[in-house]
Amino acid sequence: MGFNLALFILISLFLLILIFPIASLFLKITPEEFVRSLSEPVVVDAMVLSLITATISTIIVIALGTPLSYVNARVKYRGRAIIDTLTDLPIVLPPAVAGLALLMAFGRRGVLGSYLDLFGIQLAFTTVAVVLAQVFVASPFYIRQARASFEAVDPIYENAAKTLGASKVQVLMRITIPIASSGLVSGAILTFARALGEFGATLMFAGNYQGKTQTMPLAIYTTMQSNMYDAISLAIILVVISFAVIMTVKYVTKREI
Repeated sequence: MGFNLALFILISLFLLILIFPIASLFLKITPEEFVRSLSEPVVVDAMVLSLITATISTIIVIALGTPLSYVNARVKYRGRAIIDTLTDLPIVLPPAVAGLALLMAFGRRGVLGSYLDLFGIQLAFTTVAVVLAQVFVASPFYIRQARASFEAVDPIYENAAKTLGASKVQVLMRITIPIASSGLVSGAILTFARALGEFGATLMFAGNYQGKTQTMPLAIYTTMQSNMYDAISLAIILVVISFAVIMTVKYVTKREI
């Protein structure tokens, strides 16, 4: 009895720490104030920019990350563990480090940015910088999931297709990717959600300009100093999207099983 009571208290305390702050967002604003905030230019601009840049970032990650994930799942080569570690690194990097690294690479005086500047191309503090920051931070979520999904595909199906005369491309497109599709979709969804919530690296590398680089997390940071209701409305939208993303991933994963 005492053990069960202790478990109940510890679980309740933990759930309270997790759920109470989120519930407080919904308790601190009325439906009327929430609807009014949705028409504010700063909120609309931030939502539009976030959805567009997160979509573009996800497409880039899928296009560039799928080949890397497939090769790392299927080919054993020297240095694969290092490549795997490097692609996972943005998950644990502090946002300040990620933002500084992007500035040192693509900033006006960066390693590559200084050469681009000679041709009048500047990436830092532009909408392109928002996309680069999102790709840098969110890509591990897709690459890890895609690699695991490709590894889970039984080679017996691919070998059977090869014996029937299918080329490597045909095997990849008609056998491997369809079987791994659930994992690829869930990885893409998680990448989109992570890109949507990116803050630190974007702030350092892209700045905080409404309509240009100010995404929803940055707009929350800005509006909470002038209009708390606008900030709460944006936070609620991100919470709802995040919850929907996690539920979708659970559904996709369950369907795969």
